[in-house]
Amino acid sequence: MVSAVFHSPREAAATPQPMAAAAPASAAPLPVAAKPRPGLDWNALWMRVLPPLLGLALLIGVWALLTQKGGAFPTPAATFEAAVKLFSDPFYSKGPNDQGIGWNILNSLARVGVGFGLAAAVGIPLGFIIGRFEFVSRMVSPLISLLKPVSPLAWLPIGLLVFKSANPAAIWTIFICSIWPMVVNTAVGVQRVPVDYLNVARVLNLSEWKIISKILFPAVLPYMLTGVRLSVGTAWLVIVAAEMLTGGVGIGFWVWDEWNNLNVQHIIIAIFVIGIVGLLLEWALMAVARHFAYED
Repeated sequence: MVSAVFHSPREAAATPQPMAAAAPASAAPLPVAAKPRPGLDWNALWMRVLPPLLGLALLIGVWALLTQKGGAFPTPAATFEAAVKLFSDPFYSKGPNDQGIGWNILNSLARVGVGFGLAAAVGIPLGFIIGRFEFVSRMVSPLISLLKPVSPLAWLPIGLLVFKSANPAAIWTIFICSIWPMVVNTAVGVQRVPVDYLNVARVLNLSEWKIISKILFPAVLPYMLTGVRLSVGTAWLVIVAAEMLTGGVGIGFWVWDEWNNLNVQHIIIAIFVIGIVGLLLEWALMAVARHFAYED
């Protein structure tokens, strides 16, 4: 049996209460120790900088060793001198077939941008539809499996036949080779959304637009950005070959024109330029992907 004991207010007032020890008036707050600033991680910086520099030095060393006896292939020093002269005026224009390397790069990037933009406008919504509706997925998946392995340059004659012009045909080739990674990755991302999310959406009676914009899009975004990154790399890879066949102002046509002039130094410079531009595009899209990556 549990009994409760009650005290009257008078008894409570008469009961002496323990007094807290008074702090001395002269006591001052203790100083808070400043957090030490993290020093520069020289080891990590060294590991990020040294290996790429050693790899580049190894490439140039092997190149110099193989060309030291002369021949048709230029030496690194001769190629560097040609590059300095070439980039001293990259935007000169002496007619439609004689323009600086800067104009050629910009024209190629413009074609890639248009073709890639059209592919994104079509491929990403199509990927959402394929991943969202099983009937559409079963209907379209065999067509994607049939057309995706086709070489992008095999589509170039179709573009020339339909558009009757080299520039739209090159953009068409970029479009058709860029669309597949975005369609496939977006559809896979939608199919991997947890079923519980969709069940909650059904319970809340959300519209299809709300399901796509509030549930599917945030969950699918990493997959979609991966498809975008793969598509840009493929588009920049294909535009060089497409421009070799179609002509006009562009880095691919410039490489072919320099080959016709037997200017091997400029061809090597173009190879490095194509690689650097592709690397910059890759880094930019990886930075965007890291910005939208949601990690616990």
